[in-house]
Amino acid sequence: MSFRRQIPVGPFIVDFVCHAARLVIEIDGGQHYETPGLVADAARDAYLKAKGFDVLRFSNIDVLTNLPGVLEAILFLVRKKNPLPTSPASGGGEEGGDKS
Repeated sequence: MSFRRQIPVGPFIVDFVCHAARLVIEIDGGQHYETPGLVADAARDAYLKAKGFDVLRFSNIDVLTNLPGVLEAILFLVRKKNPLPTSPASGGGEEGGDKS
């Protein structure tokens, strides 16, 4: 699974996208927490969700000060969307040993 950086998705350029997981990650600076940024982000998120993407947003401060937590949140969503396949029960095949 790979992420690409600064990629167009429709009319928007997203910070990171993983097409296989249908996941967009946005890293937000301070302007995203003011009214114009909040309005623009809501429209952008609605568009991306309508196209089948989940959107995760993190503040740039979170990325700088809590990178392990950010990565854990991303990994949690990726695993939730694409659970690992369960392996078959071990020791398959016929039971018992010599049948003579």
